Amino acid sequence: MSQKSYDDSASLYLIPTPIGNLDDITIRSLNVLKTVDLLLCEDTRETSKLLNKYDIKKKLVACHEFNQDKVKSYVVDELSKGLNIGLVTDQGTPIISDPGFIVVKEVIDKGYNVISLPGATAFVPALINSGINPAPFTFYGFLNAKSSKQKKELESLKKYPYTMIFYEAPHRLKETLSNMLEILGDRYVCLEREISKIHEEVIRNKLSEIVKIADELKGEFVIIVDGNHEEVSYDDLSIIEHVDLYIKDGMSTNDAIKTVAKERGVSKSIIYKEYHVGK
Repeated sequence: MSQKSYDDSASLYLIPTPIGNLDDITIRSLNVLKTVDLLLCEDTRETSKLLNKYDIKKKLVACHEFNQDKVKSYVVDELSKGLNIGLVTDQGTPIISDPGFIVVKEVIDKGYNVISLPGATAFVPALINSGINPAPFTFYGFLNAKSSKQKKELESLKKYPYTMIFYEAPHRLKETLSNMLEILGDRYVCLEREISKIHEEVIRNKLSEIVKIADELKGEFVIIVDGNHEEVSYDDLSIIEHVDLYIKDGMSTNDAIKTVAKERGVSKSIIYKEYHVGK
């Protein structure tokens, strides 16, 4: 177990930045941007646009998915000198479907402060604006770019009863929506693009209808998908088949046995015994 209270030692600050409209930044974030000794950023050109708007001068160090292993050692060295460091990505809250986790984990492991600031992130406004039940939900982020692997991911999600949130790039949108329609069925979906930007748009409809216009849509997308609300019956499955169904979806054997026991309303020991004896 890791437990830490913040102290006066050097810190790594995770600073959310606007996802479109450059006014969507907190006063605290601006103050931290001004006071840290250097900034880690996904793309120095994008971060410079924000800093220039608020007349902030700062040393910028690139930190992206291809150099995190190298940067993490540099960050720890700078923290050991007493320097405070900020981490931003191009848009939104760091680490969420963006680089930075490897650096953050290293800083935590070395015992330095990691301080996360609240702020802009794309999926929250998309979720509350979707018209789909906001709780419970799961944030999935980007599905696999390869269609066959993406379909396997969707297969593992199709029985989940809660709202699901995905990110997608414009060139993969139609294929992803088509795969969702094929695997998940014709569910209610909210597609939101260019959140907080000039061409912001919200499209709420069934998957079958949105797929028809997917080629016309441009921009960065958040996809909110309604959960599975059908009554699922496993009466036609043996206990072994039922457990194997969840193992195939990626669960451990023990978790699958727990889930089957709960769904069938019997003790875990009964499912455990029958599964392993039958195997």
